[in-house]
Amino acid sequence: MILEMFSMFLTSVAGMAVTTAESFDEGAQLIQQDGPFDVVLLDLNMPGMNGVTGLRRAIRLNGGKPVAIITGSPSPKMLEEIMNSGAAGIILKTTPARSLANAIRFIHSGETYMPMELMRAQAEPNRTAKNGQLSDKEAQVLNFLAEGKPNKAIANEMQLAEPTVKMHVTAICRKLGAANRTQAVVMARDMGLV
Repeated sequence: MILEMFSMFLTSVAGMAVTTAESFDEGAQLIQQDGPFDVVLLDLNMPGMNGVTGLRRAIRLNGGKPVAIITGSPSPKMLEEIMNSGAAGIILKTTPARSLANAIRFIHSGETYMPMELMRAQAEPNRTAKNGQLSDKEAQVLNFLAEGKPNKAIANEMQLAEPTVKMHVTAICRKLGAANRTQAVVMARDMGLV
């Protein structure tokens, strides 16, 4: 539904020609058949994306033309990985439609786009909870929680057993004083941890 709304706005109001795909594989096929496109915008969590792996592949497929990411709230680590992979920018899903069109035009002009709030977050040193109480593993798990990943995906990413991840989530909630993982992420964002 959001994809359709963005597409309708960009086509009718912003005067852009828009082609959409519901999965990375479908998008990659469209780039190969009909591309390269002036700008490719990938959802970091779209089916088949595999994070920056999909981004790098799309950059290769799009023949040097810009490829950017749209995402919810990337962790500082993910932000760095996206930009180091050659993305032409990062657009937040909370971006109003009119600003989305402007961001796409900015990227199309050859510039790198990043919202001011992400630049500020990137400039701030990564602080830890209550004078460094989170261990490195807990901080890693917290970043994955902020990306919305379930325990199983975190376990696979970190090469840990799922019960170990659950233990880390419990420890994070206890140390931050949060009732659940969602509240832990909200509190961590307020504290500048993610």
